[in-house]
Amino acid sequence: MLRIEIVSDLMCPWCFIGERRLQQALAQRPELEVEVHYTPFLLDPGLPPEGADLRARLEKKYGVAASKMFERVESVAREAGVPMDFSKIQRAPSTLGGHVLITHAAARGTQEKLADALFAAYFRDGEDIGDPDVLARIASQHGFTEDEARALVTDEDERRAVRDVAMSQPSRGVTGVPHFVVDGCYVVPGAQDEATWLKVLDKLAPASS
Repeated sequence: MLRIEIVSDLMCPWCFIGERRLQQALAQRPELEVEVHYTPFLLDPGLPPEGADLRARLEKKYGVAASKMFERVESVAREAGVPMDFSKIQRAPSTLGGHVLITHAAARGTQEKLADALFAAYFRDGEDIGDPDVLARIASQHGFTEDEARALVTDEDERRAVRDVAMSQPSRGVTGVPHFVVDGCYVVPGAQDEATWLKVLDKLAPASS
């Protein structure tokens, strides 16, 4: 079995694109047994719990019009078949709560589906995935009750634990996301295309048989 660790952040469009490209490659290799595991990363650890205005945040950080960045990302996303509509997105959300849920989803076998649902809620529907009520509703479709999910995402100990894991990633050499680690040693950085992933999978498949 191949184990693929995905280090990502839910507010990162390239993480959504990179994850979807990996899924498309895996769909072409149905004979492979693959375990996918998600590890949290925070692109903007200084965000307050209520989030912030997305466009103002991006323009302050990068010094260019947010609309230009959105056009490029949406174009690449369309090519990858990823639903993305920045016209619906107003907030840069705190993703700590979402990462808490994804961490706990591992034991329920729903990590990948929950991550997909949170990415789609944000990038396709423009929902505020930093809102505990939004998170609870989405998580209730992926192995949690709403009350349980709401309690987890508002628990300061849970949030602190996830932040500690996310902030430790640079010590592993992870300075940008998405970042993929296959079988604990083979690193695939960035939102690689489907063809690149197929080469990686074909190269490593014999070792997993």
